[in-house]
Amino acid sequence: MDNSGKEKEAMALMAEAEKKMKSSQSFFGAMFGGSSKMEEACDMYVRAANMFKMAKNWCGKSFSLQGRFTIAAKHHITIAEIYETELVDIDKAIAHYEQAADYYKGEESTSSANKCLLKVATYAAQLEQYPKAIEIYEQVGTHAMDSTLLKYSAKDHFFKAALCHFCVDMLNAKLAVQKYEEMFPAFSDARECKLLKKLLDACEEQNVDAYTDSVKEFDTISRLDQWLTTMLLRIKKTIQDDESDLR
Repeated sequence: MDNSGKEKEAMALMAEAEKKMKSSQSFFGAMFGGSSKMEEACDMYVRAANMFKMAKNWCGKSFSLQGRFTIAAKHHITIAEIYETELVDIDKAIAHYEQAADYYKGEESTSSANKCLLKVATYAAQLEQYPKAIEIYEQVGTHAMDSTLLKYSAKDHFFKAALCHFCVDMLNAKLAVQKYEEMFPAFSDARECKLLKKLLDACEEQNVDAYTDSVKEFDTISRLDQWLTTMLLRIKKTIQDDESDLR
């Protein structure tokens, strides 16, 4: 097949993908069959993009091609959002957020890719897949600390990474906090870092009351969301378990 043939096939695939997208729009109400159509459409967009590459048709189609990757990414996000709410299938939601992140990375849209990856990290931690969550939080935190615009958010990512470490092992958390302070000196002055150090001290002393008081003090200034509350309660439980073992 010559380049024009590949181009025609790619355009046909894109047209078919658009038809599938339109036919899936009503599935929010029906909830049957729509998600599979969306997934098929996303795959078609990617196949079409690869055909444009084979045809070396970057000059005429590069803008359109990039737009299709963005569309594919956005629709994977839509599917993920449905799985995480209506269908309550977090593993599938994670898979679609990861796929969306890959498409955004292909367009060098790092900010959009990181937003998807942070969703993955949130759910991975909830499912106790801590190494996966830590890797993402550290990756996004490292990217943020080198950006003038995003620098402030780096402390939040390192804070969450440290809490994931904490859920695995106290020593892991201690070493992680030291590493983040060396990487990002501003982290040392952050309330999140100071809280982590208080929690580490409370764990070492097996002092549940001190742990609870430190969390309450932090919460009066920075309200804890559900994710942070869940992680902090998991860590607290490890102190209580250690305490009961000594009795």
